[in-house]
Order: sequence, then structure tokens, then C-alpha cells
Amino acid sequence: GGGGPSGGAAAAGGVELCSYFEALEAHGSDSALTHGVYTLDELKELARERGWCPYFLARHAISFADVVVYNYQYLLDPKISGLISKHLQRECIVVFDEAHNIDNVCIEVMSIHFREATLSACERNIGRLYQEVAKLKRVDAERLNREYQRLVQGLAQSGALPAGSEADEIRANPVLPEGMLSEAVPGNIRRAEHFVTFLQRVVRYVKGRLDKCAADRAVYVERPARFLAGLAEEAAVDAKPLKFASERLRSLLRTLEVTNVQEFQPLMLVAEFGTMCATFETGFTVLLEPSDDRTPSLPDPVMQLCCLDASIAIKHVFERFQSVIITSGTLSPIELYPKLLRFSPCVVRTLTMSLRRDCICPLVLCRAADQTALSTRFETRSEDATVRAYGELLIQMAEHVPDGVVAFFPSYLYMEEVIRKWAEAPRAERTRGGDGSRGGPRARLASGFD
Repeated sequence: GGGGPSGGAAAAGGVELCSYFEALEAHGSDSALTHGVYTLDELKELARERGWCPYFLARHAISFADVVVYNYQYLLDPKISGLISKHLQRECIVVFDEAHNIDNVCIEVMSIHFREATLSACERNIGRLYQEVAKLKRVDAERLNREYQRLVQGLAQSGALPAGSEADEIRANPVLPEGMLSEAVPGNIRRAEHFVTFLQRVVRYVKGRLDKCAADRAVYVERPARFLAGLAEEAAVDAKPLKFASERLRSLLRTLEVTNVQEFQPLMLVAEFGTMCATFETGFTVLLEPSDDRTPSLPDPVMQLCCLDASIAIKHVFERFQSVIITSGTLSPIELYPKLLRFSPCVVRTLTMSLRRDCICPLVLCRAADQTALSTRFETRSEDATVRAYGELLIQMAEHVPDGVVAFFPSYLYMEEVIRKWAEAPRAERTRGGDGSRGGPRARLASGFD
């Protein structure tokens, strides 16, 4: 939030605040929404009328809504689910609809990749962190001490420290017992300046690996344990503190009161990469490639943490909620999904689909009416003659099929390219479906990856 003249407000400490968020905190959190179904656009309009932040209004609405519809990532991606879905109760019924590709989504949300440009941005992030930490130590050293105390309290709540009076004595002591604290959060990332230096060594090592990959023009595949061994040997970075790198960085950014968190996204990505390498011993592999598959002749090294086990992302969903339903019209073979996601289903049902008439008639065409070759081969599919021929075919089909037509494309990119060219053609209006009020032919367009 914060666009326009009323978008910002100054706090007592000189930190700029978002007036829309503050208004929601002051009034909106205690104001219930009226009963009904709200789309994102309707929530945005409601927030605009009341001067509230629409993003945090949507997050607030999730906590008391009866039904919430959102993408898989809001529940599967640990970076997002911890913010959006943490208040959902165990009794909630989770339904993964159109779940025939859920294994691919699980693998995608747990995989990470970056290039040299990301690491260059990381170096700038680290330089900025050094400046911010030094500035804070001069201006408000007590805030860094409070971060240390919050770290201790978090350890106690997570069970890493003892509870009760003994915990109170530990928290009152400015120095925790060395053995206990080193087991929870190692000393080389405990203090802010030490942690920034720690991240700098990680970034330099990863950058060196990418440079070597580009120079050798070779592909390297290794397990996370081998990657961590090289990191310890060449950069003196141990795996134990690396487990805490992602959360420790977020804590530091909150302490420094960084408002533009997106600026530090590259460094957060590398910290998450290190945390996942140190956390998961199996189910992942580290892949280094010297170039992009689309431009193999150009050096553009990429490092990837590839998830190989779809069950890792969805495991916490099965453990957290008592009712999880996975359904799709094309969930086949249905016996495969419990194996891919490693769960034991309580109920398995396959429902047959009955149609009133034969409405699926396979037809293979290799030439259009003007004898133009029809093909979706990458080399020829963008030619004007091919695009025109497909448009004419779609028009002819829509004119004769009574219930409408759904046209699938190999990719979103190709679909947008074809629609753009059709829009420039004289018969574009007929291709789009004509005037619905006059009963013209209709066609729906969809990507094959939808």
C-alpha cells in the first residue's frame, strides 16, 4: 500500500508507515465482512472504499471464511503457506481440484534455480546489509540486542530451550550456556555482522562454482551432501548454521526495518537454497549447467536445487489436516498418486462419466482447405500461412458444431502469439466468436498446459 498523498504516514521513530495497513489494523481487524462471496476484485474495491490494505484484508478474511479458493502454492509452498495458511484449523477440509499435475506442482515449489545475475545482486545485498548493520549499531544498538532476545524466546517456544523457571533464568542471562545455544543456533551466525560475513562466504563459493561450470562447459550433478562438503572444505561454512540461514536473514531484515524486502530477494533465494541443502539429505540433487537449453552456444551457467520427491512438499498438509481430498477428471492411473505422494488413502473412488450422445469425434488433419500444411512443429507453427489456416479451420468448426468448441494450444506463449495475429486479420471478429447476441459461432481458447 502507500500510493498517493495519503499512502504513507510517519512513525515516531521516523520510519515511514503505510496508512492503509495502519487503518486496517486500527479498525478493520475488528470489523467483520458481511456474508457473501468475495472475489479478489470485490475485496480490492471494498478496501478502496474503506481505506484499507487489500492484501492484508484478504489475509484477514481467510481466518474466518467458510470457503477459501486459491492456488496450490498457498498451501504447498513453505515460503507462502507460513504466511497465508497458518491459521487454518486441523478440521478444515482441503480439496485439491484438477490435481492430475499435483506432483509437478509439489516438485516445482521445492526446487530453486539461479544464475550469475542473481549472485551479483546478492553481492550488492550483502554490501547494503553491512551498511545497515553498522548504521544500526551506531544509532540503536539496543535493537540488535532485542533481536537476540527474540531469538532466545523463539528457541524456548520451539522446545530447543527448557521451559519454566530455568528458561526465565536463561533469558535473563545476556549470555546463554554455550553448549545449549551452539546446539540451537551456532555462534557464527548469532551476531548480525558475523551472519552477513557468513552469507558472503556462501555467495562467493556458489559464484565460484558457477564460474568453473561455465569455464569447463560441463554439467555437474551431485547430492546435497557433496555440495555441503565442498562448501565446508573451500569456504569453511558448516552445514549446521546453514540450516538457519533463511530464517536468520528474515529476522535480520525485520530488525533493520527494511521496507523494500523485494530488493533482498536474490539473497533470500540463495539463503533458502543453502537451508534446503542442509535440511534435506535425500530427495534432492544439485545440478550445475553451463548454459540455457534454449541458447546452448551462449555461456549462461545456472545452478539448480532439483526436488526429486513430490511427497516432501505435501507431507505437512497430510499431517496437519484430517481431511484431504485429491480429485480430477483425469486422475489416471489413480493408483499411481498414493505412490508419488507417499500417503495411504482412506477412500479411493473412480466415477464413470456418461454422455447423452457421442460428442467426441477424433479427426486428424494434416492440410487445410487451401492445402497449407498444418503442423505445430516449432519451426513452422508461427508462419503466417499456418496461423491463418488454423484460424480458418476454427471458424469452420465453430460454424457447424452446435455446442461450441474448445481449442487447445501447445503453450500459453503460442496461444497469445496466435490470438495476436488473428486479431490483426480481417476475420478476427468471427474467430473470437462474433456477436453473442446474434447467435454467432463461439469458440473458447485454452493452453494445453492449463
